[in-house]
Amino acid sequence: MSGHSKWSTIKRKKGAADAKRGQVFTKLAREITVAARSGLPDPDSNVRLRLAIQKARAENMPKDNIDRAIQRATGADGGAQFDEVYYEGYGPGGTALMILTMTDNRNRTVGEVRALLTRAGGTLGESGSVGWMFDQTGLITLPVNGGDPDELALVAIDAGASDVQVEDGTVEVYTEPQDLHRVQERLSAGGYDVESAELTMKPKTLMAPEQDVAVKAIRLLEKLEDLDDVQQVYSNMDVSDEVLAAVSG
Repeated sequence: MSGHSKWSTIKRKKGAADAKRGQVFTKLAREITVAARSGLPDPDSNVRLRLAIQKARAENMPKDNIDRAIQRATGADGGAQFDEVYYEGYGPGGTALMILTMTDNRNRTVGEVRALLTRAGGTLGESGSVGWMFDQTGLITLPVNGGDPDELALVAIDAGASDVQVEDGTVEVYTEPQDLHRVQERLSAGGYDVESAELTMKPKTLMAPEQDVAVKAIRLLEKLEDLDDVQQVYSNMDVSDEVLAAVSG
């Protein structure tokens, strides 16, 4: 598993403890609303909505909150409507960033994103400036739980995965976007514990900046993800064990 994926794993493990629960629910609600608006407001017919609800339930989001988020997509509650917007740019050391936002005020969001990038020595780029460095892909994570990771990897490939990476007790299964739900269902049907399933932006190649620069880049990622309008931040940075130790310390 790449260093970039290591950082993603660390975020998953520490996120529940670090993040404010209310902010987590707000971001999950926006994701559900945008997913419901992108297709039918029915998880049985809308794979993206089904994945968003699944993520919300994994975070113990109350059912009433989930239902309200779906109703918001239809305008039933008269709430604000959110747009899904990607911002692209560069962080310290020239690390490429794809910043996924869901916002009801684009001027506010772009201003906040630009300010953080500028303070960190980065820049906000034009649309398409770094997008070509990433591929959209499905990502399923599973804990090894004492099992044989090589056997799990073979099962995932047989189920239709395009790549499997294993490290630190976690198996990351990559799929084509359209195959994500099918592979997830086959793994679940096989008795495997699916920790999460989502669409992500995977860097085509990774860069490894010097440790001090990498630490600054990670601090920027954390600050960006703390913004209410930011859902996810994707980077092409290769995060070494030494950098993770420096950040954790």
